[in-house]
Amino acid sequence: MRAKIIGPKDIFIHPTAIVDDITKIGKHTKIWHYSHVMPKAKIGMYCILGQNVFIGNNVKIGNYVKIQNNVSVFDQVQLEDYTFCGPAVTFTNVLNPRSHIERKNEYRPTLVKKGASIGANSTIICGVTIGQYAFIGAGSVVTKNVADYALVYGNPARIHGWVCQCGYKIPSSHKNFQCNTCHFSTSTISANV
Repeated sequence: MRAKIIGPKDIFIHPTAIVDDITKIGKHTKIWHYSHVMPKAKIGMYCILGQNVFIGNNVKIGNYVKIQNNVSVFDQVQLEDYTFCGPAVTFTNVLNPRSHIERKNEYRPTLVKKGASIGANSTIICGVTIGQYAFIGAGSVVTKNVADYALVYGNPARIHGWVCQCGYKIPSSHKNFQCNTCHFSTSTISANV
């Protein structure tokens, strides 16, 4: 099997992947082994979808998004630009699913804002918003909204500190912290909390 590079947009689709509508995929996006992208999904430019990723209908993925292996992004999820989903992250879309009751009219939207990172094996319960550059620790269960720049982890996920745009934890003793790399300042946090 050979990979497909499609059209002038240089979209890479591995031959084992199923992509139902390539017209809604941005240029230079890569879709790897055994992934499935449903027909109403929209995927931005320069994205990477790892092996065995599922992207549902009515999913919007921004530009430069990285989705690692074995991630399920179900209907009504939006991932803004530069978001990161670690291996085996799962998004839900119904609060109380039952196999014998169809609840497609009860899907709750989930928003992951620009630059947020979600650690491996985390579960995001539907209806929440994860703030800009927030950092979700591996294995967390997110049941409530997460503030911009918050570092959360656990089951249920709780705030354990703050991070800069680079993803480094801000020392709690630094009231006037500024990152030398991304120039993030703690004044940004106080303005957003």
